[in-house]
Amino acid sequence: MAFAQGSDSPASEADIASTPSYADSPRVPQLAARLAQQTELDRKWIASQLGRARFQPEVVRLIIPGKPQQKNWAVYRSHFVDAMRIRAGSDFIQEFSVWLRKADSRFGVPPAIVTGILGVETIYGRNMGSFRVLDALTTLSLDFPTTAPRDRSGYFSAQLGDYLLWCHQNDFDAAEVKGSYAGAIGMPQFMPGNILRYALNFDGGSKIDIIENPADAIGSVGNFLAEHGWQRDKPTHFPLVMPHSIAPDTLARLLEPDIIPSFSAPQLQAAGLPLPPRALDYGGKLSVVQLPNADGEPDYILGTDNFYVVTRYNHSALYALAVIELGNAAVAAAQA
Repeated sequence: MAFAQGSDSPASEADIASTPSYADSPRVPQLAARLAQQTELDRKWIASQLGRARFQPEVVRLIIPGKPQQKNWAVYRSHFVDAMRIRAGSDFIQEFSVWLRKADSRFGVPPAIVTGILGVETIYGRNMGSFRVLDALTTLSLDFPTTAPRDRSGYFSAQLGDYLLWCHQNDFDAAEVKGSYAGAIGMPQFMPGNILRYALNFDGGSKIDIIENPADAIGSVGNFLAEHGWQRDKPTHFPLVMPHSIAPDTLARLLEPDIIPSFSAPQLQAAGLPLPPRALDYGGKLSVVQLPNADGEPDYILGTDNFYVVTRYNHSALYALAVIELGNAAVAAAQA
């Protein structure tokens, strides 16, 4: 799922052909045997597919985290909640409203949330990534950079197995599908394992297609969120004005669970937080979420269980709130 957005520089066919092939790599047979055990696919077929992959140095470069930067909610928001994405989201809602309503009815996930995710991830399919997924996942399985903070080659080899299984089940050419540098695929940028677990044939077509079929992308996002605990007709968050008088140790205690809902409304009131009436009536646990603004004063919200569910798509409060605000803005524009 949303491991990485499709914001990659284009890779031409000449670029791909110029990189080293894994066809003669002595490491391929061992990887093929491991993936055959994982997937129950024929080992020789897997080895033949891996032999078509090419090492991609740009994938290695991109997978290494950049230098930590100051988090800035205002700047982050401006990248995703902008006029272009809102307009595109409004158009998307109007064109595919029947499938958004169906996802709402079946999973309880409102159109704003699905629209927000697809808008943040790929601008509704406009930017799904330009790397061959076979190249990206094979590179990260066999040549994961030693300079990265930790070795994640095991994770990517498991995703490679899931990818080959998905291709085999759907008669896709494994060397043709393109995605992000980390192997995320389609309009919702699902990792292959999440495609196998959560992707749906939502419109009754001949196969599941989250790359070119918006209905399947919509249903798959709704299914993912529902399977991660989305609660029908429940809010995602409430506004919070943090009082300047709150003691630093109290604030630190409230922020310590991060995005995990951990406090009841009475507990937060007792800590000195001025809760809005809707938060008092919510009934469930809440999280106190801080949204840093670099050197400026941070913003705060109260996150619900549904806010936490959105962060299962991408483990970031900034991401989740950008999704929510973009989706709400797109719905408002579609209704205007």
